[in-house]
Order: sequence, then structure tokens, then C-alpha cells
Amino acid sequence: MIEPPGPGSGVTLGVDIGGTKLFGVALEPSGRVVCEARVPTPQVDQTLVEHPDHRVGVDVADAVADVVGQLSADLGTSRPVPAVVGVGAPGMVDHHGALRFAPNLPGASGADLQRLVGERLEAATVIVENDANCAALGELAFGALRGVGEGVMVTLGTGIGGGVVVDGKVRLGCSGFAGEIGHMIVDPAGPQCPCGRRGCWERYASGGGLGRLAREAAYAGRLPHVVARAGGDPENVHGEDITRAALGGDEGAIGVLDELGWWVALGLANVVAMVDPERIVLGGGLAEAGELLLGPTRRAYTELVEGARARPPIEIMAATLGERAGAIGAALAARSLVEPT
Repeated sequence: MIEPPGPGSGVTLGVDIGGTKLFGVALEPSGRVVCEARVPTPQVDQTLVEHPDHRVGVDVADAVADVVGQLSADLGTSRPVPAVVGVGAPGMVDHHGALRFAPNLPGASGADLQRLVGERLEAATVIVENDANCAALGELAFGALRGVGEGVMVTLGTGIGGGVVVDGKVRLGCSGFAGEIGHMIVDPAGPQCPCGRRGCWERYASGGGLGRLAREAAYAGRLPHVVARAGGDPENVHGEDITRAALGGDEGAIGVLDELGWWVALGLANVVAMVDPERIVLGGGLAEAGELLLGPTRRAYTELVEGARARPPIEIMAATLGERAGAIGAALAARSLVEPT
């Protein structure tokens, strides 16, 4: 379990490793972000990853160090540079900070990330946790999960991550792997997942899932305006095009988000059957669609969840910390090392 630390003092650093970028913050105990930094996520060629001389995770560790260096420079001499750094990583992170398996970050899958980052930040103590658990911790301390005893954080991005809150703390599980909800199988005959299996929930309800639904709709002729803006080729239609068009009122794009909402709701119904939370918070890039995604998700959830009429209502709402949630949570996890509750 990890829980928000006490008020404490000083600034801590947190870095969130995403599929497209690393995002870092310097965080005051009040929750105020003093400064932030970002760099692109290193894209490692798979042939290099498989080479026997390749050191897995080195590029990602270098990128984390780059973000920390930027944050430290921004803090300058006005305050001490924090001696503890938290890192949120996508995938199965064990209790020792090793990234045991990361299908959406193959360049670091299997790396002892805590050791690699620590080697680059010799003056700092490093803690590595799962990124969605960090996002849950951030929302628990300062966002949409504040005051919630039993809740679930779902991050809808390149993949799907989950953080499960029990008794006001983020549950890590026996090995540290709790909350890997994106890899629940919802269709055994479905598309191949980077994890090696077929039909995982994130193949349907993540950013990649939205892209697949978008291209299917484009080929079916349901997105003429979106296709036109994509140069006339349905293969050039991506998830962000759908979100942008839907926010602009495009009916075809709104219909695609309705489909996405059904798939999101299917996974949430499964999670609720296992966890029975009082609130579900949706974060990640897809949550930026707001009610265009939340509305159809809530409606479909009511149809899909077991015993809907017998259950007390469960809130399904958007995260409030936005892209900062994971980095804020990572900074809080770091603070818990030096200011235990």
C-alpha cells in the first residue's frame, strides 16, 4: 500500500514515463507545482532491444535524468535540490523498482529501472512505482479521489493503467503488480496486444483502440470531414483527430466516441464486479474528451454492470489533475520515503 504523506516540508520531484513523453514536476507539500519539464520518450528499435549487447532501459533512464536535470536547473539556488526522486513507469513494477514487464515501453521492459536511474542521479534516492498507481496517489491527495476510501483510477492513454484504492491507500498487491486492468481479456479472438495475448481491454478502449475504431469508421464512410482533413486517406485518421472533431461537433466523430465509451464501460463493469468501488476516476489523454466520452461510458456501464439496479450508484468522473497526475503522484511517493505517515 502507498498513501499520501503528511504535510512535511520542502520540494520533491516526480517523473511520469508515458508512451510519447516523460513529464516531470517539482512539487511543494501544498500540492503546488513549482516547475515542470518534459522530453520525448526514447523510441528504441526492436532489433537493438534484442541485441545481446543492448542494455535495456538505459535510454529511458537517461531521459529521466534529463528531466530531473531540467527541474533542478529551474529550481536554481532559491531552494535545495530535492534528494529524493519518484518515477512512475508503465507496466509491472515490483516492490524493488524493477520494471519486470512493460509491453508499451519495450525499450525498458525487464530493466532494473530504479538502479539505472539511481546510477545517473548519484546524489538522489530514487523510487520507482507503476505510473497508474502514481496517478491514483496524486488524485487521492489533491484530486478527484480525495476523501475516497474505496476507488479506482483508470488511465486511458497509449495503453490502459489502473490504480486501486482500498481504505484510502493505493493497493500494490503481493508482487507490486496490482491494477494491471488494461490486460483483462474482453475478446479472446480480438486483436493482438503488445503483451503477447489477444483481445486485451486496452486494445479496444485506449488511444490505440480509438485509432482502430476511427479507421474502421473512416473506411465505412462515416467520417467524411475527418478523412478530408487527413488528406483523404482513412489510414491517416488517428484517435486525436476524432477527439478534435468531436469537440467541434462532428456527428461521425461523436459516434466513434460513443463506441469507445461502450468499450470503456465494459472494462469498468468487470472492474466493479471485482473491486466494488465508490468512485471511478478516468484520466489520461482520452479523458480530455470530457462528457463526450463520460456520457456514453456512464450510459453503457448501467447496461453492462452486474445487478445495476441493486447497486448503490458509483460515480464515474474525470480526473482533475490532468497530465500532471502521474508526476505529482510520483513526487508524493518519493516524499513518503523521507516523511512516512
